[in-house]
Amino acid sequence: MDRSSKKGSKLACCFPVILDRSMKSSFKLSKSSSSDKLNKSKSSICSPTSLSMKKRDQENNHLVVCFGELLIDFVPTVSEVSLAEAPGFKKAPGGAPANVAVGIARLGGSSAFIGKVGADEFGYMLSDILKQNHVDNSGMRFDTHARTALAFVTLRADGEREFMFFRNPSADMLLTEAELDKDLIQKARIFHYGSISLIAEPCRSAHLAAMEIAKKAGCILSYDPNLRLPLWPSADAARKGILSIWDQADVIKVSEDEITFLTDGEDAYDDNVVMTKLFRPNLKLLLVTEGGEGCRYYTKNFHGRVNGIKVTAVDTTGAGDAFVGGLLNSMASDPDIYQDEKKLRNALLFANGCGAITVTEKGAIPALPTKEAVLKILDGATSNQISPTH
Repeated sequence: MDRSSKKGSKLACCFPVILDRSMKSSFKLSKSSSSDKLNKSKSSICSPTSLSMKKRDQENNHLVVCFGELLIDFVPTVSEVSLAEAPGFKKAPGGAPANVAVGIARLGGSSAFIGKVGADEFGYMLSDILKQNHVDNSGMRFDTHARTALAFVTLRADGEREFMFFRNPSADMLLTEAELDKDLIQKARIFHYGSISLIAEPCRSAHLAAMEIAKKAGCILSYDPNLRLPLWPSADAARKGILSIWDQADVIKVSEDEITFLTDGEDAYDDNVVMTKLFRPNLKLLLVTEGGEGCRYYTKNFHGRVNGIKVTAVDTTGAGDAFVGGLLNSMASDPDIYQDEKKLRNALLFANGCGAITVTEKGAIPALPTKEAVLKILDGATSNQISPTH
């Protein structure tokens, strides 16, 4: 979520959630919990007829599967105070991969989420939020021995963000390879993930296994590191962990601050730095987001930038996730879009529009836009939004 990194405002907002307690009975509270109904549907896929149907579905679907963390953010009820000074907190769903999944669904696309939460009130609430937002949550697992992750976060008066995480360990860190919904991953056209799930075992091994499954299934691998230094043991561990899977991605999105961090202080605005330090032979598309200024794009054959859409920012939470959701929704319909610069620039302008709308309202998920809202804000955008460089 690059805008929050750039402007230092990783805030969140509360919004109404209807938790249907009766839904608890549909979950098996075990290390590899899933509904009996889901297990039966998986079994039916094994027949020769259903295998051929599955193959056709894979060829025609636009599914984006998002893998990673889903947690609860607690944010002070008043602005510009430290966590200790806060008189109270509001809760809101958090987790970049989940935001991307909701963003895609909000645009009318097809998305699913794979991750783990606790078998607790917050875990059920988060699962229900995904369901309410038309995200396939069948890949979620519920841990009876660990709680749903919590994060307390505030933007202090001095502009610095302050975090306090409760993950010692939290359920999202305990997802195992055996709990992965392999069928769901194999159905995806795009498999999207971050880096937080690489921090600790067993989730790290599950993450790597999921990537391997997706790669073998022919999925496009999409990576947004979403640097959160306080969660890593050290800066060196974060840099090493994030770069450890860099070569395997087809599409990578980074912010300016993340470039500076990953290149150990080099100029994030230097195209040569980006191409020599971060572009890889297997990479199809590298994106650098610049907050309200727009984004840059790099492929093997061309690079350039697309200007941002000017709006009055209220809350930058989730802007980067909205951008990623907008782009992946376009790529799911046209996987080779990175080969056509005109198409790519149009898709990035659309993604910038997604991010712009998101900052005009409080909260991440509540502010994620519909396709109609994005097209409306783009009505005023002209061709001078785009600056190709060959």
